Amino acid sequence: MTSRERIKTIFAGKPADRCGFWMGNPHADSWPRYFDYFQVADEQSVRRLLGDDFLWVWGGAYRHPEGKPEIDFHRRDRGLSAAGCFADCEDVDEVEAFEWPNPDYVDFSATLETLRQAGDLYRASGMWCPFFHVVADAFGMENYFIKMYTHPEVVEAVTRHICEYYLAANERLFTQAGDLIDGFFFGNDFGSQLDLLLSPELFDRFVMPWFRRFTAQGHAYGYQVILHSCGSIHKVFDRLIDANVDALHPLQALAVGMDASALAARVKGHIAFLGGIDTQQLLVHGTPDEVRAEVRRVKALLGPCLVVSPSHEALLPNVPPENVLAMAEEARV
Repeated sequence: MTSRERIKTIFAGKPADRCGFWMGNPHADSWPRYFDYFQVADEQSVRRLLGDDFLWVWGGAYRHPEGKPEIDFHRRDRGLSAAGCFADCEDVDEVEAFEWPNPDYVDFSATLETLRQAGDLYRASGMWCPFFHVVADAFGMENYFIKMYTHPEVVEAVTRHICEYYLAANERLFTQAGDLIDGFFFGNDFGSQLDLLLSPELFDRFVMPWFRRFTAQGHAYGYQVILHSCGSIHKVFDRLIDANVDALHPLQALAVGMDASALAARVKGHIAFLGGIDTQQLLVHGTPDEVRAEVRRVKALLGPCLVVSPSHEALLPNVPPENVLAMAEEARV
């Protein structure tokens, strides 16, 4: 099987010739260490040496004719609770008057060229569509959750504008890309280390209607749908499966209810898996032999519909290259 065939088969819920492998999307500061260890000069050479099956091509570049940013909520700082411009909003008219991003300004030329050069790799793309986080930025996270109770119509209006922008931008990309894309990969971190960030009831009202729109859009173009969500999200597994998500990423191994054994007991056979190898402790502090043993354990629990990958894609410089190599080699056995 080619890498493209292998991952398509796995995400379709069928056994492939072996489990897949994706090293993730390492932090920019991590790459020099990999170049030195593997004695190569570029990212693609590292991936080829590791037998990477998966290519993630991020959405597009926002190019406003006047140089304006994609969106600016005038937040005071980058903290999750830093108030955005709608922190005190009580009127939907204020939301409607805001200068929302225009999907006509998204440039997909670099994305399309990368997809054309992808060879036999599985191609995951689409706007990242982090609507949950973007709405939180509009209010500040604490204000966001409070507004769900005090001014739900304002939250719904902000969410609608953000989601409609991403949906429209996706339409433009998907129409241009056609079968250059295999999977629509998008992400929203719905969980903390311990639990969902909001109750299942609020999740159903403010998140799921749009989540279904995004998954339906991907499937309408014939793409598999891969959801990224860090944290403990086991309380909404049933919603994700009902929305026809094909694969779940990154399986944050140390979050409550997200260990491979728990996933196997609850959702194996209903969804494919991408991730699962702990980046909080194991890949940072473990030995290569310990990494290999954990990969074998996760494969035994979650295979065959599994793409072995870190439990967070942004590998930091504190992850030794020899552990990444051990993960890759054991994944391909």
